[in-house]
Amino acid sequence: MTPERIILASPFPGVDPYLEHPDLWPDVHNGLIAALRDDLAPTLRPRYYIALEERTYLEEPGELVLVGRPDLTVVRRSGPSEPGPESRRTPAVVEVELPMAEPVRETYLEVRSVPAGEVVTVIEILSPANKRPGTGRAVYLEKREAVLSTRTSLVEVDLLRGGEPMPTRGPAVASDYRILVSRPHRRPKADLVAFGVRDPIPKFSLPLRKGEEEPIVDLGRVLHALYDRASYDLRIDYGREAVPPLAGADAEWASGLQPGH
Repeated sequence: MTPERIILASPFPGVDPYLEHPDLWPDVHNGLIAALRDDLAPTLRPRYYIALEERTYLEEPGELVLVGRPDLTVVRRSGPSEPGPESRRTPAVVEVELPMAEPVRETYLEVRSVPAGEVVTVIEILSPANKRPGTGRAVYLEKREAVLSTRTSLVEVDLLRGGEPMPTRGPAVASDYRILVSRPHRRPKADLVAFGVRDPIPKFSLPLRKGEEEPIVDLGRVLHALYDRASYDLRIDYGREAVPPLAGADAEWASGLQPGH
């Protein structure tokens, strides 16, 4: 008889900051988008379906983060240090790399009506490129403005502590993470849910057409289930510092949650 498998959840109650590492986040982002689609689809039938969409763009070389590459290479040439007038040298040949634009693929979700296929709600989970200056942010902000100019609702999920938050007007909100819910009949007003690394991910209502019952999105449950299915516990070294690092009281609090403490 096969023993029942123990479900492994992140030691953090909400967003595990170790999932934000640049080497791991693309997998987390794509997995979470797909998992959220699968979780919401049954609750939206039969009036709506939810589709996974993507946008692509080229990220310019100056926007790429290169680690461990020197700015200058010193090449030693063979031969005497003080050549005579008759000496001839062979020019040094050095292999170099040319800066080239890199293709970027970002996925998001659209809730569409049946049977017309009209886009009712767009769900975005932000990527690091959306939160730093450059093409990725410009492309996203253009898409954001286009959605906000229509009768389509926007859900914008920011689970990244690094980078510049998306622009809003009104009271300044300082938080690790945030979820923005914008319904067309309330614009320019929107609901901003701000929370920290110590907090569970708040549940929120998924906007549909005005007056319709809105399903509750339990993003925390979806993320923790993904953590188990994707075996992130085997890919994270909790003995090392998170990227970006936690600071102050949050770092001290987190150290007590990590395995072995």
